[in-house]
Amino acid sequence: MHPNALLDLATELLRQVLKFDQPADAVVSAFFRKHRGLGQRERHSLAETTYAVLRQRLLLAHLAQSGSGALERRLAALAWQGGDTFLRGALGPQEQKWLAEVKAIDVAGLPEKLRHNLPDWLAGLLKNELGDDFWPLVNALDQPAPLDLRVNTLKAKREDVQAALAAAGIEATPTPYSPWGLRVQGKPALQKLEVFTCGDVEVQDEGSQLLAALLSPKRGEMVVDFCAGAGGKTLALGALMRNTGRLYAFDVSGHRLDALKPRLARSGLSNVYPAQIAHERDDRIKRLAGKIDRVLVDAPCSGLGTLRRNPDLKWRQSPKSLEELGAKQRDILASAARLLKPGGRLVYATCSLLRSENEAVAADFSAAHPEFEPLPAGAALAAAQVERAPELDSNGHLRLWPHRHQTDGFFAAAWQRRP
Repeated sequence: MHPNALLDLATELLRQVLKFDQPADAVVSAFFRKHRGLGQRERHSLAETTYAVLRQRLLLAHLAQSGSGALERRLAALAWQGGDTFLRGALGPQEQKWLAEVKAIDVAGLPEKLRHNLPDWLAGLLKNELGDDFWPLVNALDQPAPLDLRVNTLKAKREDVQAALAAAGIEATPTPYSPWGLRVQGKPALQKLEVFTCGDVEVQDEGSQLLAALLSPKRGEMVVDFCAGAGGKTLALGALMRNTGRLYAFDVSGHRLDALKPRLARSGLSNVYPAQIAHERDDRIKRLAGKIDRVLVDAPCSGLGTLRRNPDLKWRQSPKSLEELGAKQRDILASAARLLKPGGRLVYATCSLLRSENEAVAADFSAAHPEFEPLPAGAALAAAQVERAPELDSNGHLRLWPHRHQTDGFFAAAWQRRP
């Protein structure tokens, strides 16, 4: 495709994404379905340029003010991820002159807001929580996330999968914390590899893998993944259960549960029972009250721990949406807790960076439910053969940060129901 035509497509895509009326990944996927003639390299250039704009939107919008023509075209030129030579072929002489002048600006001298590229409300919260660690976090969030894989221990060993990937020209290294994880740099095409199609591996961030380790289900138990979504954690739990017992995958979204079906077929698991529920007080939940050994509540949250992958979230969330999420998180956690039998384990988790969704929710639950004893995450992970304990907060909760652990941002708290 001619460079100018591809830059026009980037302009069109950005115009749609920057409306912020849908998740960016959904908009990009729909755009590619509409333009099926695009090659893999062209799709990569368009997608990565779009995400680069989302990561540095405030800075790039400021720099783009001096140019002319469509704003989205200027943003695409500033953030272009398809190679400088290709970009020069798309720009006229005046645009090239403008771009060179703008790129010569010393960004370090610009106001702080243009350097951290966060909305004011979010920057304020993170500064209060992190202090001197604020800028290391910002720098980490500006970088694309690596690709983490979870080896399906029901079918394969980590070293064998690592060797199979190497044979396909893909370098993978063991993750530092999860005993089942492999980390790959870049975005190699895995979907056609045999290790993927036969279910030996699944794409899953290392932090998410550790949530399954923290719940640590055993053979023959009854387990619930309360907010299962597309089932990444469900599959990890089923493998830990060695395909025994009963594992219920509940979610209010049938569409998300539908995405679990092909993954479940690849996994070799037969102990998983997906079920759509109307809400956290659904009759299916009531019928299982007091019968379940372990419950994972990976609650709906702001997703701000995944900004390396989903940078649009910082522009799509607000203080009001956080307040609404907090009420929902507390209701879901309280309802899920009713499922547990005496001695059962409960894990509450989010992929958020904020205390209001994490420690505050956990503290409120502990205060309202004295029948649940807090369980230190470090001891639980050690018992699950996680040899290197990641960071724990002062209350023994698991806390993962992109700049410290190279994972998505995760929080998890655990409790044991008293006998």
